Amino acid sequence: MGTTIEVGPGPGGLTRALLLEGAGRVVAVEKDPRCREALAEIAAAAAPGRLRVIEADALRVRLAELGPPPRQIVANLPYNIGTALLVAWLGELAENPEAWTGATVMLQREVAARLAAAPRSKGYGRLAVIAQWLTEPRLLFDVPPSAFVPPPKVVSSVVQLVPRAQPLAPARRRDLERVTQAAFGQRRKMLRQSLKPLGDAAALLAATGLPETARAEELAVEDFCALARALAGQPLS
Repeated sequence: MGTTIEVGPGPGGLTRALLLEGAGRVVAVEKDPRCREALAEIAAAAAPGRLRVIEADALRVRLAELGPPPRQIVANLPYNIGTALLVAWLGELAENPEAWTGATVMLQREVAARLAAAPRSKGYGRLAVIAQWLTEPRLLFDVPPSAFVPPPKVVSSVVQLVPRAQPLAPARRRDLERVTQAAFGQRRKMLRQSLKPLGDAAALLAATGLPETARAEELAVEDFCALARALAGQPLS
């Protein structure tokens, strides 16, 4: 049967829709106690076992503990923690490839665009590299402010993350995070300068064959993985 995980259900509009559309088991994670009564009513009306409401901070919850696999995430993410949630979920996926099998979420369009951003584009950065290393991000459609009450000041987008059968290229998560943090932390500088916090930047670049004059935004995901492997002293092939 699997588990559908909803984060930030609020009063339960999407929760009701998920149940009506046939989701066999929904786990809703909501931090705001003001939503407790509305969610309890939905749970009471649902068939036993179909809806479980957890009052918790989603950033402190591990998805693999919320129900049996396969686990699908379907959520309207709170804008203030949307990026942090995505980073946490990707981190859990890196540790456990069975943590979740797909995510369809709505969030601020700017963040959604960053997930699928290509090298040399404005939105390309650490989030794009980690997301594309582990998943295939697909931008589905935009949702205008007029669709909400009250309307937000930004356009929303629905994006789908489909985990890859294998990461795009071999690398250890912690090494990849260190490399991307250093490179994009000074994204306007050449790699020979931005990678200095990692040690011998020239040696790292020589080991991968990447030019010292390149900048972070010019590298493909596979290039960052090569740098991560070089940082760890692992083979490049």
